[in-house]
Amino acid sequence: MHRPPAAEAEIAAELAAVRPALLTRYTAELPGARSAVLSRLWRALAHEPLPWITGRVRGAHGLALRLADGRTLYGPHADPYATSAYVTEVRLGQELHVDPAGLMAALAVPHGAAFAAELADSAASLALSRADAAHPEQWPVGVPPSEGRGREAWEWEQRVTDGHPYHPNCRSRPGFSVAEQLAYGPEHRPVVGLGTVPVPADECLLTGDWPAELRDGERLLVPVHPWQTAHRLNRSSDPWRSAHPLLSLRTLALPDGGPHVKTALSARLTSSVRDISPYSIRSAGPLNDLAEQLTARTEGLLHITRTLGAVTAGSPDLAALLRESPDMYAASDERVLPVAALPLTGLPDSPGWTAAFARLALTVGLQLLDLGVALEAHGQNLLVILSADGAPRRLVYRDLADIRISPVRLARHGLTPPPLTGRLITDDETALRRKLFGSLVAGSLAATAGSAAPLGAALATALPHLPATPDLSALRASPVPVKALTLMRLSPRTPGDQWASLPNPLVLEAGASAP
Repeated sequence: MHRPPAAEAEIAAELAAVRPALLTRYTAELPGARSAVLSRLWRALAHEPLPWITGRVRGAHGLALRLADGRTLYGPHADPYATSAYVTEVRLGQELHVDPAGLMAALAVPHGAAFAAELADSAASLALSRADAAHPEQWPVGVPPSEGRGREAWEWEQRVTDGHPYHPNCRSRPGFSVAEQLAYGPEHRPVVGLGTVPVPADECLLTGDWPAELRDGERLLVPVHPWQTAHRLNRSSDPWRSAHPLLSLRTLALPDGGPHVKTALSARLTSSVRDISPYSIRSAGPLNDLAEQLTARTEGLLHITRTLGAVTAGSPDLAALLRESPDMYAASDERVLPVAALPLTGLPDSPGWTAAFARLALTVGLQLLDLGVALEAHGQNLLVILSADGAPRRLVYRDLADIRISPVRLARHGLTPPPLTGRLITDDETALRRKLFGSLVAGSLAATAGSAAPLGAALATALPHLPATPDLSALRASPVPVKALTLMRLSPRTPGDQWASLPNPLVLEAGASAP
């Protein structure tokens, strides 16, 4: 029997106070939200190198996981690329579990109690997001017709209710009340009033141009998110402009095609505490220059949004970036969509469309990797420009803050390495391939395809048309690297990314079994 975790009851109580009309729909969405989070968790249990899982046995009717304490966990076969909520229950010994938080608590593994609380929050917040989803008549499923500009990219971003397609913490937002989720979460379609904090210019680190409207004499006005003002800054802010929150929540689009504003919203979303470091501010200019070199090599298939200006006022808690809007790269008869929103259009239902998109994305991703830059091309950073009939034409990439750059590869192709050191710079082949393959193949392409079979089919169709490189050979022959997201949440004392290996979808497409 399911006992609702505290997070579900807390959200219900707050919802009854601030938006009572949503309460019935929220309650109805809870079982599906639990299943969605449980499916993400089951993927991790089936494929990540968790130290307390000692064996995995595939049977005719499902998968059995042997635990170090002698117990066995039973569930369905785990499709490593599935995005549907296909896991409704699992069995630990003789106990059935339908709730991911209850399962994690029952496993009783190190750091599991804290993670269980996060899972409960994720499922409850996901139910809230789905309960407040826009109605179909408000958000047409198909790509808008060619007449006029139609919807801007930010409107499509706000259609994505479920967050990260594979992270069990897909909607975990600790520190956000229900009222704050409704006021700031992009899937709730709010308009957010940004503020500014004045700081003497000589106390700021500034890169690029800072607009006149964000200057006041000898002071720079730093845009701040209202959540940041309420919870992190020990000072008030002055009203500035209204904006539309994007998938990342802390980045917002100014109206009428204005720039995007990335704010220092220092909250932990999914896995990490988000802020804007001085390293990111200093890197903005050199990364703009590198982006210009890269896009010149892609024959018009890739646009990279430029950082117009970046500032920090002596603290990662008080910083902001202004970035070009992706919409500026689309013609009047084209649309720009974040890849995360593609499943909502119905376009990936066509195998031919999915293969065409895979060919475009891999052509660009592998070319840049060969040149010396590994993009973190997940569904939030990567956008696709569609023709009026929905064909994928070009890509837009935004936010260079977590790419990986190989000076050796760049120099080999006559490109000037940026004058940077630190975490962005590596010549390690494994690190470069992990960054691209983990985000693009196991992220954007997998989530667009929706499961292993269509992903494998799309790759099998696309890969023969790609230029032969050592990186392409590695993609064909090796397991697909992916961040071990659950292992990372259960290893709070281990810094940096940890990795898992997923069965190659090309092998699965050929009919071979996967562990």
